[in-house]
Amino acid sequence: MRTTTTSQMNNHELINDLREAYMEVIPTPNIEEKLRILQPDSYVAVTCSPTKGVDETLDLSERLVDQGFRVAPHIAAKCVRNETHLSHIMQKLDALKIDSIFVPGGDRAEPLGDFDTAFELLKAINNFDHGLKEIGIAAHPEGHPDIADEMLLKELEKKKNLAQYIVTQMCFDADALGKWLVDISRRGIKLPVWIGLPGAIERTRLFKTSLRIGVGDSLRFLRKKSVVAAELMKSSVYRPDDLVTDIAQYKNVADTNIAGYHIFCFNQVESTEKWRNETIARLQ
Repeated sequence: MRTTTTSQMNNHELINDLREAYMEVIPTPNIEEKLRILQPDSYVAVTCSPTKGVDETLDLSERLVDQGFRVAPHIAAKCVRNETHLSHIMQKLDALKIDSIFVPGGDRAEPLGDFDTAFELLKAINNFDHGLKEIGIAAHPEGHPDIADEMLLKELEKKKNLAQYIVTQMCFDADALGKWLVDISRRGIKLPVWIGLPGAIERTRLFKTSLRIGVGDSLRFLRKKSVVAAELMKSSVYRPDDLVTDIAQYKNVADTNIAGYHIFCFNQVESTEKWRNETIARLQ
């Protein structure tokens, strides 16, 4: 839990959180060229496509590790075929000396093989002797259109002892996020939480891509959040300045366990990295 003595994060904390943020990218043919703008030791998360699968994620992760990035691959449960496939994945992670992975359920309509949920895969991973230091799990502070909030919390409680950190869905509502963070802490879920932050991206790309790759749940709440929807519609490019400020100034931020930010840039790395650098410079 943060040791902040006031009700707000100070600039030093916010600057550090932005510097240490994970930039999430989608495996595409030109993504490595786009990542050249980042510092070589930057944190990069690599998504697991429901069509291309885990192997594509690991192939890109290997190349990024070779380039000096600190990489956290997504290992989606529904994309792992069986124990043999999982064994191959774990061996690959050890060979690459990757020490952090993120385990979501995955966006496939049906599982590729034996694992249907993140909890099932987490239990299987727990049986391996591996070099991972941290395993992340997904959470939904702003809810899910098909799953009740209480059920989401119960699933999170089931997974918490098999993980070391949480990554939230892409968030837009600082107040809803803050209340959720305080609530899970009071329920005994003390894992560090990386906030899913939209990058500085084209508005149309934000809508279209988020719906296609499975983070559209974060956008469906806009139907009842007219103020946030209006903010998104102001210009052709969305910038998360107000959201970051609102999160940092949330009245009970000292009672949350925010670890930092996980930036959904939708492969618009240049514009998002420019926003991050400008924001850090302004805060300094």
